[in-house]
Amino acid sequence: MIVSSADFKLGLDQPVQFVKGIGPVRATALAEAGVHQVADLLYYFPRRYLDRRNVVLIRDLKVGEQATIIGQVTGRGMRRSKSRPLFQVTISDGTGTLPCLWFRHSEWIRGRFQVGDRVAVHGKVEFYRKPQMIHPDFDLLDQTEDPLNTGRIIALYPGTAALRATGLDSRRFRRVIRACWERLVPVADHFSIEFRREYSLSELAEALRTIHDPLDEAALDGARFRLKFDEHFFLQLLMALRRRSLEELPGRKFPERGEITESIYRSLPFQLTAAQIRVMREIRADLQSGKMMNRLLQGEVGSGKTVLALLTAAIVAREKCQVAVMAPTEILAEQHYRAFKALSAGVDLPLALLTGGTPKERRAEILQGLKAGSLPLVIGTHALIQEDVIFKELALIIVDEQHRFGVLQRGRLLEKGYYPHVLAMTATPIPRTLAITYHGDMDVSLLDELPANRGKITTRVLQPEQLQKAYQLMRGELQQGRQCFVVYPVISESEKGDLKAAEEGYLLLSRDVFPEFEVGYLHGRMKSAHKESVMEAFQGGKLQLLVSTTVIEVGIDVPNATVMLIENAERFGLTQIHQLRGRIGRGELPGHCLLLRRGGAEETTARLAILERTSNGFEIADEDLKLRGPGELFGARQHGYMKFRLANLIEDGPIIRLARQAAFDLVRADQNLSRGEHRALKQVFMHKYQPQLDFINLR
Repeated sequence: MIVSSADFKLGLDQPVQFVKGIGPVRATALAEAGVHQVADLLYYFPRRYLDRRNVVLIRDLKVGEQATIIGQVTGRGMRRSKSRPLFQVTISDGTGTLPCLWFRHSEWIRGRFQVGDRVAVHGKVEFYRKPQMIHPDFDLLDQTEDPLNTGRIIALYPGTAALRATGLDSRRFRRVIRACWERLVPVADHFSIEFRREYSLSELAEALRTIHDPLDEAALDGARFRLKFDEHFFLQLLMALRRRSLEELPGRKFPERGEITESIYRSLPFQLTAAQIRVMREIRADLQSGKMMNRLLQGEVGSGKTVLALLTAAIVAREKCQVAVMAPTEILAEQHYRAFKALSAGVDLPLALLTGGTPKERRAEILQGLKAGSLPLVIGTHALIQEDVIFKELALIIVDEQHRFGVLQRGRLLEKGYYPHVLAMTATPIPRTLAITYHGDMDVSLLDELPANRGKITTRVLQPEQLQKAYQLMRGELQQGRQCFVVYPVISESEKGDLKAAEEGYLLLSRDVFPEFEVGYLHGRMKSAHKESVMEAFQGGKLQLLVSTTVIEVGIDVPNATVMLIENAERFGLTQIHQLRGRIGRGELPGHCLLLRRGGAEETTARLAILERTSNGFEIADEDLKLRGPGELFGARQHGYMKFRLANLIEDGPIIRLARQAAFDLVRADQNLSRGEHRALKQVFMHKYQPQLDFINLR
């Protein structure tokens, strides 16, 4: 039987090259953008839209404002401005003309415009003799696509160099999407009619069609709501199923505190805060429950998480079981090791440090002790998840700064025990939307109280001309026997162009600014033994000033340190600076955090001023999330934070909470998604999260 082109139907799983207007060459370019199948094409959403309310006439343009205009190209050509060439396109809309200029990539831009083209341009209106736009965004329009006259909303798509090279711009993308719908088989909805009605969701096919070709803003809002809900729902479903699976797992019971824990507690040189006591009770309840603990301990810098980790480890070690503490950096692992060793000095609790820098002979001893069960407590880095690290009876895993580890890394450590209890810790304040999105499968304990007698930290933003005053303050503190940090964003000038380099800063400070004091230098590329010797010298008071990169962000405890100067503060996230300044004011002495701004946009000063105003980590984290996104917030884009297609963690709080309620209610009602109305949903979910289903028992 011969099938005519008119009868040919597209399935969602068919290669995208079979869509009219694509073909093999454009399919290759689309693959680079993550579009492989027809379904991927439908989920390649517009980056923004043009509608008539956003379009401004050229005669009404105002200098300094962002604007979108639609007009016709009336002129194009290369010009020379001083010593550099530029490409100019002149656009007219009948009310005036507007020059658009490109200084960079002018060769590529030259081929994009022809006289007579109808275009939309968007950018900031600037003034040089007359209004103009420099490097505006632009999209070519069909002659019929005129939102100014028809009221249509026009989709504008994200582009790549590869897509543009094949001519697949927004104008052609719209044609391709329309052609796709003409041949597409009916799109089934994974949600039942009853589910959609309960949560006011439009049908999936309608939402997908509307997101690409909306009739009006109300329809577009409905489509966005449905598609955002989908993205948040499936992630929350993963959290709900993980939590359900973890609640079903057996966990070894540890009903007694035991003499080791009691001895450590009695010998502590300080009193636990009320928050620490409350959290310790929550942890003990988990250990007594007979179910696997899966708890996130979230606390401000200096709130006392380490001592709780040690007390928890001591409860487990008393029963001849083993504990692994995993930290993201060698410096943090070494800091935990020193703290654990000091706080447990008077008890029989053997412990060891295992990192990539551990000498071969010592490593062999540690591995033997873990395998035989004679070593109850090991603290380390990623070295703990290597294949030859074998535990006799691993019953508790403590993961510090857990957002810096990927799911699979944590999973490999879990596999080394039989349903070990998990206590994750973080000093990074996590905004609520992030907490329920990425840690929604965990119970959360909050250390919201700092130990008594901590010095107050004052934070100030400085300009370069105020640097000498900063040095005067530091010299005064150093002369009184106190210590200071100077933090740089990079190691060498060659690594980040115009940044003030840590290495050069160290030489300047040690030779010219503070020659009368002992100055140390620390960065992440140093060998472990060298880093440890520098830290020991600083903690022991042999070094008065430590020049460092952000390697000191977590895990350094020097109560005598009172001043931190952060160079190029505009290059850091707010949460990262908040973490850094937690290294000072850890004793009774007041601390000073000086943020030296050497560049950045005008809003940089206002952004840094948030740190002058508040020391509340959660308020700071919320601001940082708005400014930088979840990956940048932690400086950890590579560690598994989901890249949503449409959803937005900053704007979608109400949708996230609704999706979470829907997902958890669904799992409570049908814990294996086995009902007939949930089969399609289960199939989509399992396809979406296949790599992470090892943690979920779906029957």
